[in-house]
Amino acid sequence: MSENEQKPRSEIADLVPGQLKKTIVMVGMMGAGKTAVGRALAARLNVPFLDSDHEIESAANLTIPEIFARDGEPFFRQKERQIISRLLEKERGVLSTGGGAFLSEENRRIITNGGVSVWLQADLQVLWNRVKHRDTRPLLRTENPYATLRSLYDARVPLYALADLQVVSDGRASIETMVDRVLQSLRARPDVLEWK
Repeated sequence: MSENEQKPRSEIADLVPGQLKKTIVMVGMMGAGKTAVGRALAARLNVPFLDSDHEIESAANLTIPEIFARDGEPFFRQKERQIISRLLEKERGVLSTGGGAFLSEENRRIITNGGVSVWLQADLQVLWNRVKHRDTRPLLRTENPYATLRSLYDARVPLYALADLQVVSDGRASIETMVDRVLQSLRARPDVLEWK
C-alpha cells in the first residue's frame, strides 16, 4: 500500500495548495488519465487547464487522426512541440500532453525548463481496459491493437520514468483521489506550488 493510500482521505483533502509557480505538465500513456486528472487538478488549484492535443486540433482545424492521415506523424510531432512551447510560455496552469509528447528529448527539455512533469504511471492492463473500446487512437488502428499498445508501452515507459514526479494510476482510484496523489507528490516541490 502506498503512502498516499495510507493517509486518511480527510488529511489529504485538508492540504490547501497556494500559488502555482510553474506549469504542471501531465505525461504518460494514452488512457493514463492525463486529461481527466489534469482538468480536475486545474479546477482544484483554480488555474487554467490546457490540452496540447486540443490546441493542435484547433490550430489545424482537424482532429488528431485526420492530421496523422493527411500529414503523417512527423508533421504532427513538429506541431506538438510548437504548441507545448507556446503553452508553457503563455501562462501557468495544468497542461495535459499527448502520449508521445514526452518521448522527444527536445520536448522533455522544453517541459523541464518551463514546468514540472508528472507521469501518471498506469500498468498495461489498466491502459488496455481504458482504450480498447475507443477508435480515436490513431496509433492503435492496427490488426492487433493490444500488441501495438504493449509495444508502445515497453518502448515508452523508460522515457516516462525521466519525468520529475511519478504518480501511480492504478485504475481503481477516483479522479479526486488521483488529484490528491498528484498534490501529495507536489509537496516535495515548493518551487512549483506553494502551500498555505
